[in-house]
Formats: sequence, C-alpha cells, structure tokens
Amino acid sequence: MVLPLKRIFISGGAGVIGQEMVRRLATLPDDVEVLVGDLKPRPADFPTRFQYRQGDLNFLTEQEIGVFAPEVFIHLAATFERSTETYGFWEENFRHNVQLSHHLMTVQKDLPSLRRVVFASSYLIYDPALYNFAEVPAQPRSLRETDPILPRNLTGMAKLAHEIELRFLQTFRGAQFSTAIPRIYRGYGRNGRDITSRWVRMLLAGEEITVYGAESFFDYLYAADTAEGLLRLAAAEAVTGIINLGTGRARRVADVVEVLKQNFPGMRANYVASDIPFEASQADMTLWSSQIDWLPSTSLEVAIPEIIAYERGRQQAPAAKAPGHILISSVAAKVPLVQAVRAAAQRLHPEVKVIGGDMNPACLARHFTDDFWLMPATTDQHLPDIISQCQAQGIGHIIPTRDGELAFWSRHRVALAYAGIAVLVSTPEAVTRCLDKLEFEVFGRANGLPVIPTALGLDALTSDARQPATTGFVVKERHGAGSLSLGLNLPEAAALAHAQTLDEPVFQPFIQGQEISVDAYVDRAGRVLGLVPRTRDVIVRGESQVTTTLPDPALAARLVPIVEKLGLYGPLVLQALLTPDGELHIIECNCRFGGASTLGIAAGVDSFFWFLQEAAGADLSQFPFRPAAGPLRQVRAAADVVTAA
Repeated sequence: MVLPLKRIFISGGAGVIGQEMVRRLATLPDDVEVLVGDLKPRPADFPTRFQYRQGDLNFLTEQEIGVFAPEVFIHLAATFERSTETYGFWEENFRHNVQLSHHLMTVQKDLPSLRRVVFASSYLIYDPALYNFAEVPAQPRSLRETDPILPRNLTGMAKLAHEIELRFLQTFRGAQFSTAIPRIYRGYGRNGRDITSRWVRMLLAGEEITVYGAESFFDYLYAADTAEGLLRLAAAEAVTGIINLGTGRARRVADVVEVLKQNFPGMRANYVASDIPFEASQADMTLWSSQIDWLPSTSLEVAIPEIIAYERGRQQAPAAKAPGHILISSVAAKVPLVQAVRAAAQRLHPEVKVIGGDMNPACLARHFTDDFWLMPATTDQHLPDIISQCQAQGIGHIIPTRDGELAFWSRHRVALAYAGIAVLVSTPEAVTRCLDKLEFEVFGRANGLPVIPTALGLDALTSDARQPATTGFVVKERHGAGSLSLGLNLPEAAALAHAQTLDEPVFQPFIQGQEISVDAYVDRAGRVLGLVPRTRDVIVRGESQVTTTLPDPALAARLVPIVEKLGLYGPLVLQALLTPDGELHIIECNCRFGGASTLGIAAGVDSFFWFLQEAAGADLSQFPFRPAAGPLRQVRAAADVVTAA
C-alpha cells in the first residue's frame, strides 16, 4: 500500500482498530510520520518513531496539533456500550462522541496542512426497521448508502451528528481537504470489547457462555481488515462522502459459536430465548468495490483462532492500568494549585484522582480534592509507611508544595520511582542550592550567573568588589522563603539590628529596580520547556497578589540559559530584579510550583500536564510551549464556594 500523504494523525489509535492500523503503518518507509492520540497508555509495541499523545483529546489545542501539521486525520476515537445503552451513558456519549468529534475538527479545520479526513462512522445510522425482525430471518438485508436513516441509539446519533458536521465543513473547506465517511459494520478483533472477545475470555476461564439470538445475521468485520480498508480509503483522495465498509457476507451468531466450539471442544453454551428483535444486516459493497481495489476477506474461521491466541498471550502479560492518582503533599489552603492539578489530570485521563495530603485534618484545600490523606510527617522513618500507603491508594504521582518537605522527597525520589511513583522534585544537590541563599549565590557566581552578592556578614558584603554602590541593605533568613522576616532597604545600623532577630541571617545589597518572578518548567533532560516572566504588582506576605506577565522575548531568551544552568527539574520560580539600565539581578530560586504560578499555566507554562506526560513516558516535544499572545494579569482574590453538604 502506498500513502501519498505522509503525516497522519489517528485519534483513538490505541483501540482495537487503531492498533491494527499502527502495525500496518509501521511497515511503511520512515518518511511516514504518525501521531496517535488516546486516553490509554502507549501500547508497548508502538514504534518509537511514532509520536504518542496520551490524554483526553477534548483538550487538544489548535497550537498543539498545528505543530504536527497533519495531512491526514483518521478519526477512530469513540465510546460505546453493548447493545442496550445504560442511563449513565448519556454524559459519556456526549463528551467522548459528540463533543470530541466536534472539537477535533474545530482545531484542525483551518490547518493549511490538512488534506484528507476519514471518519469512522457506523451502520447503526440506518433505520433498524430495515434489518430488525420479529421472526427468524431467512437471509440478511443488504444495506445501501442511500437507504433511510434513523439511528437506533445514542452512539448512532453521535455518528450521524458528525457526518452532518463534516458535510457542513465540506461546503466551506472542500477545496482544502476531502472527507470520506465509511459506515463500519459489526467490528470484532484482538483486545476487543465485542461479544466474540468476551466469549473467548470466558471460555479460556472455563466459564459457560450465554447466547442470545443465535439465528441473527451480522456482517462481522475483523479489525485488521477495518484498519486496512481505512488506510486504503485515506489514500484514495478522490473517494468522498458516505461509503459502506463491511464484508458484504453476513454470518449467523450460531456460526460464531460453532467456530468457538471447534477451538474449545468442551465448551458449554447456554442458548437463551429473548424478546430482542432478530437482526439480519450486511453491507452492500457495490460502491466500495467500484472505488477501492480491495475487499475485506478475513473469515471467522481465520480471525477467531487469532483472537484466542492473543487472549492466551494476554493472560501471561500484566494488565494495563490507568495512570496513577496524584498526591499533592502539604496541600494546606492551596486551592488554585489543586484546581490546576485537577485540570491537568482530567486532560490525561478521567479516572485520575487528585488526593490532598496534609498533617492538618481541617486544612481548607481538602474540600477541593477527590480524597484526603491525613499524612504522617515527611521524615525518613515514615518513608516505608508513605510508600505503602501510596501504593494502597493507587498513587503514581507526587507533587510537593512546601519548601520544608522538598529535601525529603528529593532524597527518596529514586526509592519512590522503584515503587512506581514519580515525584515532581529536583535532585538533592539542586534542592539544597535553592533552599540555601548563600550556597545559591556561590554556585551562581561560579557559573557566571548574574546573582546578587550574598554574605553572612555585612563586612564581608561591603568588602566584596562586586558590591554595587548602595545606601541600603536587604537582610533575610539564609534558609527557607526569602520573604519571611525580610528587612528591606535598611541602613547599616538597622540592618545589623534586624539581623539579631533572625536565626541565620544573610545580607544583600538593596538594588533599585522592577521586581519580577519567572515561572519556568525544566524537563528531565535539563531543558527549559517553557518560561514566562511576570511583574509583581501587589505583594502580600511575600507572594504576588496581583501579577502581570511580561511579554518580552529578549528577556526570556536571556533567562533560559540561566535557568538551565541551575540543574533543576520541574516547575520553578526565579526571583529577579530588572534595573532601569536593563541589568538583570537574580535574587533567589524556589524549586517548586509557586503561589502565583497558576498565571504561568494560563500563559503557556503547562507544568502539571507536562509532568504527567513525562511520567507516562511521553516525548515532550509533542507538547511545545506556546506563550500567550499578549500580557495576562492575575488577581488572587478569595472566593466563596457553595457545595452540597
């Protein structure tokens, strides 16, 4: 098979059809580039050269997909239930069928690169009166593309809605990209949720299977054939509109049972009478045959043994798990942080919970998390219990939020990684440097960074040749947050007096300038993935109550190599001064997410989502930094939240 278009985006590519499709694309030359998006973790056999985007594609942005610049979009992502949909499927169908399809075309419809769209629709759109019968049918009804439509359930409704949306887009974008809409028939395949795979799993477990409607006919389409057909349709750019994709040769349910019996001679089957109408449908493949020089050919007799072999092999392999839950330690009253983590978690997987951890059972933020854990102190003797409790609660990620605990999590990050828990923290050496202002200055000076001179004594500071001319001094604690007990712009005598009130004071010159904070994220390779400077407009208790981003590419370019020299990992907040003559002075660095760093997320520094993706093994080049177009201002104000008691 030759694909004239080389950059392919597949939604739902880790599903039954998608995995078969990726296997076929992996055999093509290296100039074929593939991006797969799915809620599930990356399948182990996916080629490393293919990009993988794990997470809810409802959060895919136009900027993100624009970086990949797809030429072909094959839309497989969908959710479905068994023949009878449950009441709870109402919301799931809307979000992951109706809303998702609309969103994915919204972010791609104006991409200059897009040339071809293939949407996997369904025969469920056709009017069931055509193929449902009260009596046992003698033969199946061949459904044509022109037959009446009346979706028989929510899934069919969602497919029809997007068919109409694509038809709408073609009236405006038909010259830009072509659209093919295959209506796919009764799918089954390896790793499926269909009845064939469920029966195989039951038989391998020695269970009896229950058979309803053995006399019904279905056009059973093997997922491997579906994948082949969709790729051929993607390559046939001249083929547009609605087209059936099936075998055109329906088989009875009883035929499936007979093939299973050939492979499980001792199987037990319970045939149950039902008031559900008999189905008898198959695809009329006349249109397909006139357009595509290939027809699905895999029979039940060939496919079912493959499914059995796959399921036997899967019994030996560990089951794939959803991403682990997220623990925010020392959650205290950090409600905006919790909300930012929750938003990132939902983008990764809807089953990921955000768990607040704190030693205070009455902490405010516990009301905003999915669960709360009354944690022990983060001391070395409690490490075994902390690991055990994390594993018991399914925690796979930890986000420390307090300076006083960073050393603990950093010291044990390797042990936690062995336990399957990723911690958002830097190395012990880097953490120590950031928590110790004197050591930070010594390191910065040795590495040529524009750090503000810092000394233990005022004499040592004033005798420093680098000391700028000043009439005032800054006095602060050597360790911990710089704002605590801060003495600012003090004359010499007052500086010395203030130092007497501190445990371990350090002295810095007071420099007149604009104080800024810099939110950044450094990936595991030590590269700055995103960086946004912001002004500190109103400061309360050392944190920015009002802060505004500073869209200054030249300043950002100066800051990136400085941040990368610090040897940190994850989110950080750099404090600095900009003097009127343009000089930059680095004050200190907090190697964690800051109190006002949610503005950084809004401006493009997507720290928590990047962390979750890195922990899942993703290549962060798929999630490039896209800074906000203009300045953003954040005002941190209290808000009343009313919930059900």
